[in-house]
Amino acid sequence: MSTQTSDLLAAAAPGTISVVRGISDDQLDLPTPCQDYLVRDLLNHLFQVVVNFQDLAEKRQVEWVEKPDHLAEGWRDRFEVETGRLVAAWSEPSTLEGVSPGMGMPQSVVGGMALLDLTVHGWDLAVATGQPYHPAPEAVAALHTLVEQLGPTARKMGVFADPVLPETPTSDLAHLLTQTGRTPTWPQTP
Repeated sequence: MSTQTSDLLAAAAPGTISVVRGISDDQLDLPTPCQDYLVRDLLNHLFQVVVNFQDLAEKRQVEWVEKPDHLAEGWRDRFEVETGRLVAAWSEPSTLEGVSPGMGMPQSVVGGMALLDLTVHGWDLAVATGQPYHPAPEAVAALHTLVEQLGPTARKMGVFADPVLPETPTSDLAHLLTQTGRTPTWPQTP
């Protein structure tokens, strides 16, 4: 993930925005592939990521709220606006330089983390709400290296589950999902 971060975010954004727009209020209490997260919880988490990673692009400290609540009136429109701001925030080449004071890792990795959340949580929300999801192929391809790099630490911290062995690797997205501990055929039926 280098100078392409904003281009990859721009490519990934429409698919996830489309899914978020397609979530109805009566789907907010559905389960998701993220254990312990209902659709509303995952939406609030993703909203917080989109907003906080704007500040992280500017190398500012951020505050992570345990139970954010961004789902007030007009949240679908606000998600699209904030996602556009996220893309713009990472478009300045200097955002990729140095180490993030808020995260303690290279800025290029931090930008990649925003892309990872936008892409993988877009899938999580799509399958939880029965929607199609069309991730940006270039974003998925770029994320494989990042997931390999972050995987061991992310698993220790409980951010990723252990990799899932797919029955048959079917796509780049399926491979990415398995490396983050997701089952591409979620939900499993007994």
